[in-house]
Amino acid sequence: MEVIKGFKYRIYPNKEQEKFLASQFGAVRFVYNHFLANRKEEYLLNKKSLNYYDDAKSLTDLKTKDGYAWLNDINSQSLQYSLRNLEAAYNKFFRKLSKFPKFHSRKSKQCFKIPQHFVIKKDKLYIPKLKAGIKISVHRDLPSKQLCCYISRTPTNKYYVSFLCEVCVEPLTKLKNAEVGIDLGIKSLLITSDGEVIENQNFYRKSEKKLIFQQRKLSKKKKGSNNRRKQRKIVAKVHEKVHNSRLDYIHKITYRLINENQVIIAESLAVKNMIKNHCLAKSIQDVAWGELLRQLEYKASWYGRIFHQIDRFFPSSKTCNNCRFLLESLSLDIREWVCPNCGKLNDRDVNAALNIRDKGLKDLKESMSGLGTKSDVKQKHAEALGKKTKPLKHEAPALRQG
Repeated sequence: MEVIKGFKYRIYPNKEQEKFLASQFGAVRFVYNHFLANRKEEYLLNKKSLNYYDDAKSLTDLKTKDGYAWLNDINSQSLQYSLRNLEAAYNKFFRKLSKFPKFHSRKSKQCFKIPQHFVIKKDKLYIPKLKAGIKISVHRDLPSKQLCCYISRTPTNKYYVSFLCEVCVEPLTKLKNAEVGIDLGIKSLLITSDGEVIENQNFYRKSEKKLIFQQRKLSKKKKGSNNRRKQRKIVAKVHEKVHNSRLDYIHKITYRLINENQVIIAESLAVKNMIKNHCLAKSIQDVAWGELLRQLEYKASWYGRIFHQIDRFFPSSKTCNNCRFLLESLSLDIREWVCPNCGKLNDRDVNAALNIRDKGLKDLKESMSGLGTKSDVKQKHAEALGKKTKPLKHEAPALRQG
């Protein structure tokens, strides 16, 4: 199966190369903000909406004007891609997928794209407009078919290059009777229908005291001073460690779930709505449910597994898995309950995982029999069981960035 996969490497630019990359970051940000302001002004004055082609033509004219000649020293394709980002932001807004585009800040993530004319030779990365190569640490083999690359800088002043490559991923061996339901939680990261409990490591909570101490020191530094700049970097390092530790942990868990199960079933959670509860928001963000589900989804499509999410309003915790009795209410502090109908003692999380598994398998079975509403589920389930089916007309090749 051909997929698009990301390969990230650390680069070590010298002082002159850091200045060059800073000018690239600044130019890409300037072009985005300049044409966002231009679009807003054009709509207010003339009620006219500009598109990418209007902006690209204006960008060419802008380079010839006084005071903008420095844009000629920047890779033109990187600037054009900044306009593509602006066009995509507008399209998402019109489709009600996001809010209205905002101006980019120097404090936001620094990144620019190089679509072509980049090469690695003898541990050196060569990019357009820069004669000397940038030192790169190639810690793993890079596929030959590279589509584009992104250069980014973190708040801790580390530089990375990410290559998008087209690679062939071989599906895993199909497993029989390997179906699992998972119930996501806060105290425990997830509980499987087999009774396995995967603990929540609470990476942010463990670093919270250290973070509070370092942030207090930062608040006492004079704005614009070198000491404040140094302290800001220390705070950023704490956040970076939390992020990297959490991401590494989730990758290990999702890979094991994909490797050991043929069918994985979970709830579809509205995380953005759930974090509006100020009592649980920090814990929900620390556990990173959204990232875990995202990884399960694309890894399942890569390795020939089936990942299905049931309706978020299904009462998985309040339903007895033994007799299907439904409680009227069940507060969060109750972790075990006795079914009034059959008398079974139910562990809240394990019972929910069993109900999620059964509900998901029922949905898949109905889809296979033609009673379901999601036609792509039928296709995925047949592939997971090793059956041959005709490809659906509306489906396109699954391409994912990892």
